[in-house]
Amino acid sequence: MSEQIAFAVLAFTLVGSALAVVLSKNLFHAVLWLALALTGTAGVFLLLDAEFLAAVQLLLYAGGIITIVVFAIVVTERLIGERLTQTNMRIGGGALLSAVLFGFILMVLARHPLPATRPEMPGDLTRAVGEAVLTRYVLPFELLAVLMLTGLLGAIYFARPED
Repeated sequence: MSEQIAFAVLAFTLVGSALAVVLSKNLFHAVLWLALALTGTAGVFLLLDAEFLAAVQLLLYAGGIITIVVFAIVVTERLIGERLTQTNMRIGGGALLSAVLFGFILMVLARHPLPATRPEMPGDLTRAVGEAVLTRYVLPFELLAVLMLTGLLGAIYFARPED
């Protein structure tokens, strides 16, 4: 029963913060709501016993990406000298599309109900993912590290003061 309550709290937090991201006029506040949504997603991963995905979600998305976006907002506001706002001009179309998508999901779930109990996961999944990343997928893993380093160097280049 406590798992259902935790999921309900996380679902309410996720939906509320996602709506706040879209409806917020202040771009900085929208990014903070996005951080809450990404953290809530990590909580859902923890409920599903996917600790590795929860850690990646917190470290990369809620930590790294949000930091980069906040840095970009601060630098951009400093360059143009005014506060950035966002406008939602097509909110009606987005709401209609969201309602249609929600109805489609409900229709699919009505035809193919989800199992009542979650199947047990064999073994330690975090260990299996770690071994796969560092053995079979080591080349893409290293290429991703080079790509991230290149992005970091590009960000440093563009953020340097003009001389």
